[in-house]
Amino acid sequence: MSRLKTSKKRAAKSAALAMAAFTLGAMGLQAQESPGFVNTLMPQPAHLSAGSGELDLSTGFTTVTDKSHDERLDAAISRALMRLKNKTGLEIATMPAATGTGTLTITVDGPGEAIQSLDENEDYSLEVSSNAVHLKATTDVGAMHGLETLLQLVQPGKSGYFLPAVTINDSPRFRWRGLMIDVSRHFEPVSVIERNLDAMAEVKLNVFHWHLTDDQGVRIESKVFPKLTSMGSDGLYYTQDQAREVIEYARARGIRVVPEFDIPGHTNAWFPGYPELASADGPFHVMRNFGVNDPVMDPTKESTYKFLDKFIGEMAALFPDPYMHIGGDENNGKEWASNPKIQEFMKAHNLQGTAALQTYFNQKLGPILKKHNKIMIGWDEIYAPGLQKDAVIHSWRGFDSLAATAKDGYRGILSAGYYLDQIDSAGKHYLVDPVPADTTLTPEQSANILGGEATIWGEHVGPLTIDSRTWPRTAAIAERLWSPQNVRDVDDMYRRLWVESLRLEQLGLTHISHQDVALRQLAGTPHTAPLQVLASIMQPVQFHIRYQLQHTDQVTPLDHFIDAIRPDPPSQHELPLLVKQYLSKQGGTEAGEDLEVLFEQWISATPEAEQLIANSPLLAEVQPRAQQMGELGTTGLQALDYLKKGKTAPADWVQSRLAMLDDAKKPAGLVRFTVLDPIKELVEAAGGQK
Repeated sequence: MSRLKTSKKRAAKSAALAMAAFTLGAMGLQAQESPGFVNTLMPQPAHLSAGSGELDLSTGFTTVTDKSHDERLDAAISRALMRLKNKTGLEIATMPAATGTGTLTITVDGPGEAIQSLDENEDYSLEVSSNAVHLKATTDVGAMHGLETLLQLVQPGKSGYFLPAVTINDSPRFRWRGLMIDVSRHFEPVSVIERNLDAMAEVKLNVFHWHLTDDQGVRIESKVFPKLTSMGSDGLYYTQDQAREVIEYARARGIRVVPEFDIPGHTNAWFPGYPELASADGPFHVMRNFGVNDPVMDPTKESTYKFLDKFIGEMAALFPDPYMHIGGDENNGKEWASNPKIQEFMKAHNLQGTAALQTYFNQKLGPILKKHNKIMIGWDEIYAPGLQKDAVIHSWRGFDSLAATAKDGYRGILSAGYYLDQIDSAGKHYLVDPVPADTTLTPEQSANILGGEATIWGEHVGPLTIDSRTWPRTAAIAERLWSPQNVRDVDDMYRRLWVESLRLEQLGLTHISHQDVALRQLAGTPHTAPLQVLASIMQPVQFHIRYQLQHTDQVTPLDHFIDAIRPDPPSQHELPLLVKQYLSKQGGTEAGEDLEVLFEQWISATPEAEQLIANSPLLAEVQPRAQQMGELGTTGLQALDYLKKGKTAPADWVQSRLAMLDDAKKPAGLVRFTVLDPIKELVEAAGGQK
């Protein structure tokens, strides 16, 4: 169908999709003709039942705490009410009262633990009727979770905002639900950390794993060993006062802060200031390259443990959480194997291989941690015979590795499958389960698996890009860790994720708006609509491909097209659904019209996108992608035309189009298309192959 003959209906759709092939709002919550419950909650509650009716929100909305309350709870309630005020535009009271009656009654039994632990009670219940809301919780933390659910329930109606009548009884499936942020490879300011803590609270994550040291920098002030930061941080580190601010900010939101000091490997940044810790001679400098580096601490010197005793004691006083992560990963053992004195030590202590020497190191480290009232956490590599039984194994290798430790009586945490920097889809992360339904673990063994953590490693993220690499996919992982195991509908998850993504941006994240900002900077103009269309069907190449093609290190600028676009744009999930509807006839003519609009949009955006790219040296590398976008749109329209007319496409056309799709899969500009497979389905269907 000619673009000049687009119907008014399709023109309206095209306008709605003008800035991206699939907008988040298109999948979101629309005003209701007849108010009712539209479930966009994320994570899904353990038990939820929808009632009849709704509570209309007005300026008369008031809140009362009728039992226990303290400064932390009052502050959490006030923040929630301010967000409600901003969301609805209503002038409502933002301070809770301790007596009387209110629209919202919050009943909390007690404040909870002074230092939040693994066993903190996080349960809550929420009941909304046509005239009142009642939130009940055992602790402040449970109440905070309930307040987040309450805010997610707010819906727009024709006459204003309302809360649907629901009854919710909620509790988490796993006790450990975390997000790890690596600030060593690229430093992240406190403001970035705090807005991510806000987002974590929104989706009920309860552990912030702060990866503070690595080869590229020591990011926490030590007053005992000041040269750790004066010589190992490039001046980019957190003062102890800033760390306390983050810890308190997190506690105010029901989030524990678990620091990681990666030892004995990944310690090159320690050695410029304290070369006596190293297993080989210097000179030493902060590493700029990424990967597994040779420098490692010397575990044969008693002075190493005296140093660590003082350092861990200082950090234990700063970080109140009972757990401390010691890393322990990716020590290649080369320096130990090549150091004659270390080899002599190993022989004298009957240590067979460098892995045994690392176990020796961990056995020496264990009592130091216990002395300072800390429980050891480490990556898979610390698991070995002789490891203390209260240690927690953090698995990056996968469920089989985690299951083996659980069978051996160790507690564990899963991160394999939740590595956000690998640029996998939210749907792929969502189906990774710390305890799969088909597990052969016994209930007792399964109980050893505490939960999981999403991880955002810092090689390819900075303050301007970290939000888009972390969110909203982390919300899908958060649901996996909170909600019942049988909540696994990927399509429904995405429906709710697009709504949750908007809520997260309202909190202060920049994962959506960053793309606009970055494209304007790359193009040097505010008129970036054609580039937005291109960005809507692109995603970054995976971590290892970028590392190999761009040869990235710590000083690589993060200002290319790959840094502007999202890891999991809506097109990656929505276009396959639309093609499936069209080919199965489930979507009627509507699906076909939507596809035509999209393909026409790609074609029309191509010339202007190519012009913008020609005017920007930083965009030059994606010029082939712009040209391919137009070819993909043309191919899609041609396939639809064959299918609509009931004609079988010529074999040479099919072969040429499939060859074009194969060519579009090849690396170019560090970005890849999200739409190749569904277009291939259309081509094959047009050729009578399906």
